[in-house]
Amino acid sequence: MAAGIGVLSTYVALRPTHAPSVLVATHDLSPGILKPGDLRPAALNPPPSGAVRSGAVGRVLAGAMRRGEPLTDVRLLHSLPLPPGTVAAPVRIADSDTAQLIAPGSTIGVLAAWEGQPAQLVADDVTVVTIPKADDDHGALIVLATTPSQASQLAAAQAGGRLSITIKPHP
Repeated sequence: MAAGIGVLSTYVALRPTHAPSVLVATHDLSPGILKPGDLRPAALNPPPSGAVRSGAVGRVLAGAMRRGEPLTDVRLLHSLPLPPGTVAAPVRIADSDTAQLIAPGSTIGVLAAWEGQPAQLVADDVTVVTIPKADDDHGALIVLATTPSQASQLAAAQAGGRLSITIKPHP
């Protein structure tokens, strides 16, 4: 009888429990809009804090993800914690290859050049939030954490000029 209770106790302790389903990457993902087929449900016990369980298609992934990695709310652009007093400002820099030299968290300066004039610094010490993947030849889209004033200057500069960047070294 004691052996039976021991076996039953071991079974109860080791039996599989129902793990909640969360979304994980089906393949390595670049920042950008999540498309059907980018994510699949997977059982994870325990799920990570902030795990996304549904509704991610069409939302913007702020940083790269590896295949099998669970999606959490802080990975989505709408929930990125911006420093106090800043806004997310999307800008398009002229040379798309330049975007390969920076990553989320990089600190950059943004220069604007207009026809026949030297380039001018329009925003300095801004942080890269994300670099969505672009499938066109219109330069690279980057999202920056800027002050509202810097965002306004960047919008005015890109309306009539070409933007480029300077890259700040990490302290």
